[in-house]
Amino acid sequence: MKYIITVLFIAVCIALGVGFFIKSDNEATGNLVIGLSLMAGFFVLMPLFIYHRWKNRSVKDYMLTKENIEKMQDYQKDKKI
Repeated sequence: MKYIITVLFIAVCIALGVGFFIKSDNEATGNLVIGLSLMAGFFVLMPLFIYHRWKNRSVKDYMLTKENIEKMQDYQKDKKI
């Protein structure tokens, strides 16, 4: 998964560069390439990256529940001593 995300990121960056290069000659085609590469970045790359980073984590650890608030308060008390 990590390699797919890396290759896709490099491809999106190259496509953006090519789009800006083409834009100097043909503005419509350059804008199309830039737009498609941004869409691929936002709709394909970002969800894959977010899934890859969160797949083994529990959302409950990051929610403000009563237990987590008590843990934070206990940590602050221990830190002050």
